[in-house]
Amino acid sequence: MQIVMNILNYIWNLPENLIEPMEFLPEFLKDALIDSIGLIPFLFIIFVLIEVIEQYFTKKRHLFVFFIKKIGPLFGSLFASIPQCGFSVIASTVYTRRLLSRGTLISVYLATSDEAIPVLLTFPEKAPIILPIIAIKIIVAILIGYLVDFMFAYQAKEPVIDVKVPVEQQEGCCHHHLVNAAHTKDFWLHPLKHTLNIFAFILIISIFLSFLLSQVGDEESLAKYCLIGSPLQPLLMSIIGLIPNCAISVMLTMLFVKNIISFGSLLAGLCTSGGLGILVLLRKNGDKKDTSLILTILVFVGTITGLIFQYNIFGINNLFKIFGL
Repeated sequence: MQIVMNILNYIWNLPENLIEPMEFLPEFLKDALIDSIGLIPFLFIIFVLIEVIEQYFTKKRHLFVFFIKKIGPLFGSLFASIPQCGFSVIASTVYTRRLLSRGTLISVYLATSDEAIPVLLTFPEKAPIILPIIAIKIIVAILIGYLVDFMFAYQAKEPVIDVKVPVEQQEGCCHHHLVNAAHTKDFWLHPLKHTLNIFAFILIISIFLSFLLSQVGDEESLAKYCLIGSPLQPLLMSIIGLIPNCAISVMLTMLFVKNIISFGSLLAGLCTSGGLGILVLLRKNGDKKDTSLILTILVFVGTITGLIFQYNIFGINNLFKIFGL
C-alpha cells in the first residue's frame, strides 16, 4: 500500500516538479499547466471506465430504445444520468423519427451531465457534490418530462421493438462511432483521445482563468465580475449550456471549481447541456418550432432550478448539507 501511495504522490507532484523550474514562464501559465497536467492520468482512468459502460449499453441499444419509448421520462432520465456520450445522440435520432415523446427527449437532455462528472472526479474536494448533481438532475428530468407530455400532448408513435435505429452511423463526442469496439484498438484510443481533448479544454480554460485572476487579484473579485449572486448568472449559464460542445460543460465545471459561479449556476448550465444530442436535434428535426420550444423549455427549467438552489428557496440546500452544499 505504501508503494502505491508513493507512486500516486510522485505522479501528482511530477507536473509541479517539471514546470516550476521553468522561470521563463509567467506564474499564471505555470499554475494552469501544473493544475491541468496533473489531471491526465486520472482522466484517462475515468474515461476507460466510461468506455466500458458505453460499450456495454451500446450492445443493448435496441432494448434501450424499447424501454425509453415504453416508460418515457423515467427510463430516459435514469439512463441519461450514466456518464457516457451516446445516449443524447441516440435519443435525438429516435425523436426526429417521432418515436419518442417530447417530454422523454427533454428528460434525457436535463439528466445528461456531459463531461461534468468526469472532470469533478479529478477534484477530490468537489467530488462529494456529484451525487447531489445527479440526484437533482434526475428528479427535475422526471418531473419536467412527464409535465411536458401532459401539457403539450405530443406523444410518440406506438413502439416497435425491431425498429432499426442507425446508431452505427452516429458519432459520439470525439467523432467515434457508437459501435462495439471492445476487441479493437479503438477501445483504448477513444479514452486516450477523449482524455487529450478534455485536457486541452481544461488547459485552455485554466490559462484563461489564471490570467484573469492575475489581473483582477483573486477569485472573489473575478466572481463579482461574473455576476455571482445575481439572478442573471443562472440564466446566462443555462443559455451557454445549450452550446453543443463538451467544452461547455468542462468550462462550467472549472468555473465552479474556481468558485466563480455558484452551485445553482452550475446546475442551470448542466440542465441545458445536452451535448451533441442538441446538435442532432438542430440538424435533423424538421419542425423548427418544435426545436425552439424544446430549447426554450430547457433554458426556463435550467434557470429556475439554478435560482432555487442559488437562493436556497424552501431551504432546499439543507437536504444536501452532508455533501458540503
